[in-house]
Amino acid sequence: MRRREFIALLGGASGAWPFALRAQQGERMRRIGVLIGAAAGEADADATAGVAAFQEGLRQLGWTEGHNVRINMRWGASDGDRIRKFAAELIALAPDVILVTGSQAAAPLLQATRTVPVVFVNVGDPVGAGFVESLARPGGNATGFMLFEYGMSAKWLELLKQIAPNVTRVAVLRDLSIAAGIRQLGAIQSVAPSFSVELSPVNVRDASEIEQAIMAFARSANGGVIVTGGPLAVRHRNLVITLAARHKLPAVYFRRSFVADGGLISYGPDFVDQYRLAARYVDQILKGEKPADLPVQAPTKFELVINLKTAKALGLTIPPTLLARADEVIE
Repeated sequence: MRRREFIALLGGASGAWPFALRAQQGERMRRIGVLIGAAAGEADADATAGVAAFQEGLRQLGWTEGHNVRINMRWGASDGDRIRKFAAELIALAPDVILVTGSQAAAPLLQATRTVPVVFVNVGDPVGAGFVESLARPGGNATGFMLFEYGMSAKWLELLKQIAPNVTRVAVLRDLSIAAGIRQLGAIQSVAPSFSVELSPVNVRDASEIEQAIMAFARSANGGVIVTGGPLAVRHRNLVITLAARHKLPAVYFRRSFVADGGLISYGPDFVDQYRLAARYVDQILKGEKPADLPVQAPTKFELVINLKTAKALGLTIPPTLLARADEVIE
């Protein structure tokens, strides 16, 4: 090769080096932490399905595990000590962003870091909990998707009266460990007089307390149950469903998984959809957006699910109008 040709080739190659370097930098491995407040597997089918939806959403947006992103996942199993330990572990890994589910997990995570970007899902009251300054302008290092607006809780009592019109007494299972538990009860109390219903709040701190309270409540006739949203309700899901069936109590739940496991009826947001939407926010943050500039979003998709086998066991006939409105009927 002539000297002039060699110099020209060398010059062309050196000009290409910055482009190659930039390409490598553009494809650098990003790190996403995931802290799930619930337990893995069948213990919380919605969370398991949600994580799969989140990962699929990332793939559709060009983020492939092992290629340009690494996901470090922890499952808290609704255990406060475990959640705090995992929050610290994930922060120590210096992730680019963390996805967190539920107020029980979001609270310790945001106490531990105010710098790592955080996207939350299934949080009841992010403003009241201090996670964000406002829904429109979060202002800090966190944003995400709230569980529902409290006024929606009144819908549970309306559905219970539609499906079991003879109900005049309702046990409301609420989680006192989160602010949402109190406010959901408040929304139900505000409409109870218009349905001529007497409410009996029931705490869900442990299995023994739930069992004793429902057993005492079931001694009188015309009773029904509303299970409000919260991690403890999910933890004790099978117990609550079993007690409702044993004592012949029609019950309304806040998410589909209760009905899939034998509960009567549920109405609430599409929990899995929130994980899909969270993948978009994570994508935007990885591309340079700040959580402070991404508004907190309320759910837009709600689902009504009815279990006909359970209705038959309780001697209930589902009104045709309610069946027609159902998103899913389990037979």
